[in-house]
Formats: sequence, structure tokens, C-alpha cells
Amino acid sequence: MSEDDAVTRAPGEGGRLMRWAFRHLAGPAEGVQGAVQGGSTEAREAWKRDLAERKRFTREQRERKRAAREADRRG
Repeated sequence: MSEDDAVTRAPGEGGRLMRWAFRHLAGPAEGVQGAVQGGSTEAREAWKRDLAERKRFTREQRERKRAAREADRRG
């Protein structure tokens, strides 16, 4: 295996044994309230508001770029 084929990993990720142990011994977080969904109701609502704001900003950016392209074509 050459260096180009080597998979680079984060320093703290661990090796084969750690991945196997985590996958088979730790298992999924079951029975913990909000473990997968993430935190409190307020945190989820804040995340949803943030996501909506980011989508709105992205939409506005696309509209601005489209308007600029249209203005360049006409002018």
C-alpha cells in the first residue's frame, strides 16, 4: 500500500480495535431522553429557527446573484 492509498484519520479517532469496541460494546444510546434528538425542547426550537434563518439567507443570496446576472445580460 502506498502513502497515497492510506486513509487519513483524526489523531484521536483510534484504530481498528477501538472502532470495533465502540461499535460492538458501546452500542447505541438507548433509554437516554433526547440522546439522538439533541437536548431540550428549547435547544431544538433554537436549532430550527437558526436553520430557517440560514435557509432564508441562502435564498436571498441566490436571488441577489440571479438579479446581478440578469442585469449583466441586459447591460
